[in-house]
Amino acid sequence: MFTGINEVDWAALRHAYGSAEDVPGMLRGLASADPAERDTALDGMYGAVHHQGDVYDSTLACVPFLFALAGREEVPDRGGIVELLVSIGGGDDGADIRSGAYATARAEVRAGAQVFVRLAGDAEAGVRSAAAGAVVRFLDEPARVLGLLRERITVERDDGVLLALTEGLGLFVRRHPGQAAGALDLLTTQSASPYGPGLRIAALGQLAGCAPDRLPADLVGTVVRLLRDRSERRPVTPAEPDRPGTDTLVGRLRRLRPSDEEGSQLLRTLHTALGGRVGDRIGLLCGQLTCPDPVDRCNAVWMSTGLFREWRADYTEPVALIGAQLGAEEDRLRDAAVTVLTDLFELAAPAADQLDTLVTSRPDLWVRQWTRGAPTLGGPLKALARTGDPRAVPVLAEVLAGPVVPDDLGQVIAHLGRAAAPLAPAFRHRLGGIPLDSPDLHERTLALLPALRMLHDRECVPGVLRLLLGIPEEARLRDAVVANAIRTLGEFGSAAYEAVPALRGLLEGDSAVAAADALWSVEGEADAVLPVLLRELTDRAPHRRRAAADVLGRLGPAARPALPGLRPLTESGTVWERMSAACAVWRITEAPDSVVPVLRSVWAENPHTRAAIAECIAAMGPEGTPLHDLPRAELASARRHQASSGGYGSHDVFADEQLLRVCRDALGVGG
Repeated sequence: MFTGINEVDWAALRHAYGSAEDVPGMLRGLASADPAERDTALDGMYGAVHHQGDVYDSTLACVPFLFALAGREEVPDRGGIVELLVSIGGGDDGADIRSGAYATARAEVRAGAQVFVRLAGDAEAGVRSAAAGAVVRFLDEPARVLGLLRERITVERDDGVLLALTEGLGLFVRRHPGQAAGALDLLTTQSASPYGPGLRIAALGQLAGCAPDRLPADLVGTVVRLLRDRSERRPVTPAEPDRPGTDTLVGRLRRLRPSDEEGSQLLRTLHTALGGRVGDRIGLLCGQLTCPDPVDRCNAVWMSTGLFREWRADYTEPVALIGAQLGAEEDRLRDAAVTVLTDLFELAAPAADQLDTLVTSRPDLWVRQWTRGAPTLGGPLKALARTGDPRAVPVLAEVLAGPVVPDDLGQVIAHLGRAAAPLAPAFRHRLGGIPLDSPDLHERTLALLPALRMLHDRECVPGVLRLLLGIPEEARLRDAVVANAIRTLGEFGSAAYEAVPALRGLLEGDSAVAAADALWSVEGEADAVLPVLLRELTDRAPHRRRAAADVLGRLGPAARPALPGLRPLTESGTVWERMSAACAVWRITEAPDSVVPVLRSVWAENPHTRAAIAECIAAMGPEGTPLHDLPRAELASARRHQASSGGYGSHDVFADEQLLRVCRDALGVGG
């Protein structure tokens, strides 16, 4: 297995963390009889040698030894080694367009593809599963590949391997569309009786992605019936015990897998393949959420996030069904429902009654304590407050009266609107009681100042001014606290007039733009802030130029002297600078013609700018008509364009719903 390993100058090769001299130890660890040592070795391979999918010279040097390990039957857990080879070879869809080391890695793995052919009939099921996809990806003989898949499907008896072979058929269709007929016939056959329910769902998921015309007319009903049939047949298996000896990434990922990982993958594949068929996906999700088996419902809750964050639709029914899971006895199911509802904000309103019931019955869930860091609001209470439900207010008052204010308490106040007004005195009192030399001053004000700002509590001005004037120079994160206090004072306009001297004193420092913005809100004298903003407009830092442009836009026609500095930014700045400068020019001149092309370009270039542009269009009233087609097209789109790539962004849905609201305001329509 390791012939020639000592002839490689590993010290001269590199991986993600420097010299690759430790790689021989990892390779030998993959063959260890100790499961913990194998996990640690695989951890090291993914963490250093193939870090985040990267390919280094040491990665290439490992390929022959990985093939040798994969081919030795006495080596345990070889399925993981085959999966590593697939990843190194660029098993993802974007691999074919890569060059350099990635292309070399792909060529080397392709050169060993005959090993995958042999491993497709290995005695170990995990190896056969991994080899099924590897053969399709790396063997450049389509007819032979299809024949091998057909043969293996005929003789295979392990359900997990059969699912991998079905996925291989779908991959074959996508990679070889001109020779796909035979694979499509096999998938169509597998999608019907007498095949088992799991395999039929898998085949339907592949057909949905590559041949939707072959799907049954009643796809949703068919899949839900198959899912319930599968669950009735599924044996109850105990959770896999942790391997002793080390806490590895591989081990943690193993523990985080769904209790029915196979079922989760089957339905996730189908949802992904259905894509924009939102009606079918909602129906399928509702069917999953009403399954008798709590495991199926838990899987459905988690996969709902992909639908909610990517597509706009009426989600009243599935959200209500997720809310129904809050009363489940299974902690895992209830916690999953809370997590998903927390990130839906107002869209979680159909589950508000169930959230309130959980909050009322479980005071122990109001605040979440962490091993490290300050406490935060518990998920059920945060989710209820984010829906805007006033029933959260008295509970928040109790939390606010406790010994510690959770860091994120102030952030939920805006969602409660006027209903949160009774909380203002308590926030004000807590702010006044903070020692200015407190080591956690930043954390404590982080929760309080935004709340007071959102509650428009003008009576807090003396307390905020005390903070602004008294914070020690050596305070941790002093600049962040000062900026937060300045912004709060600016929110109160002329009611914060007593803060004018303090704000004027900050016009020359790092907080100059924020101070100028607040001073304009309080005093309304352009002569006092224009010199500061003009100076900042020429700063070398793009974020400072953009901030100055934003404030100049708020000055409106009073900022005309800034036009010579703003207009160049509309053409040569970053996308955010161009947007802020163009909106400022529009607000100052009230003449849209000169910046309409800029705003169109920025809107198309970066979807995250659209809310700010729509606000500008709304503020200009009839003058914004030349750009009304932009918010109109946004409202007509079914896709959420601001969803973060990869993973689930906790504010994706909220940001998109805000965008839609601003677009409706810009067009003067309700909804």
